[in-house]
Amino acid sequence: MNQVVEIGKSSGPRVLLGVLIVWGLAVAAAAEAGVYRAVYPLSLAGLIALGIAAPVVVYALSRRFRAYIETVGLRTLTAFHIWRIAAALVFFWYGAHDLLPEAFVRNAGWGDLIAGLLALGVTLLPKTRNRYLVFHLFGFADFVVAVGTGLTYFLLNDPRMSGIQTLPMALIPFYGVGISGASHIMAFDLLRRRPGLSNAR
Repeated sequence: MNQVVEIGKSSGPRVLLGVLIVWGLAVAAAAEAGVYRAVYPLSLAGLIALGIAAPVVVYALSRRFRAYIETVGLRTLTAFHIWRIAAALVFFWYGAHDLLPEAFVRNAGWGDLIAGLLALGVTLLPKTRNRYLVFHLFGFADFVVAVGTGLTYFLLNDPRMSGIQTLPMALIPFYGVGISGASHIMAFDLLRRRPGLSNAR
């Protein structure tokens, strides 16, 4: 087991960074090429779900990747979600210019802002299981509400929803949500396997 962890430490960051860069560039290229505008709304929800599911499947099947995520630790997985403060500001900007439906901006924007601030607070405060658990439960629920609201407006054919199919907004649902949603699930697994946090990062 120690050997597996050491391998994860040495190769994990490079591989993960490479995957994240390629993923982000692919999303940006697809948005710029108009791919998301050509996809049926229900399929967009499927793409968002796939962005969460794919890393989770790798996590479930790869002992090396699980070992690497364990070395990353709960604190880093949680701190990553501070990016959602910036995502909230993007939602608010789009809403202020009537580029997204008001209810979608309210649910997704305020949800991300609260989640980002919670992540910041949990990262700075002394680590406890309950703080991590509460944050990751709230953060994942926020994704469910935001995606559900967005899908509802897509099905209502609200023309303002075209905003999430273009840059820079497309990076939030098709990139940030996938990484963040997967990290929530990985955090739940770490919490399940570590009843106490005495050794958690």
